[in-house]
Amino acid sequence: MVQAYILIQTEVGKAAAVAGEIAGAQGVISAEDVTGPYDVIVRAEAENVDVLGKMVVAKIQNVEGITRTLTCPVVHL
Repeated sequence: MVQAYILIQTEVGKAAAVAGEIAGAQGVISAEDVTGPYDVIVRAEAENVDVLGKMVVAKIQNVEGITRTLTCPVVHL
């Protein structure tokens, strides 16, 4: 299992709606609107990195109002 934080920038005023829509997606542990350079931070998990990438591209990036994403896989050093 791989987990990642997905940092999302949205159009102005869309953070709450984006977080709400993403929160229901399979593999999403949490989706919260935040302040700072990113508008929404998602914690997600998937079977492997390929499945995680497909989730980000097919499910998350297609949500209306998202302008940019940055996926940060969790590593255990």
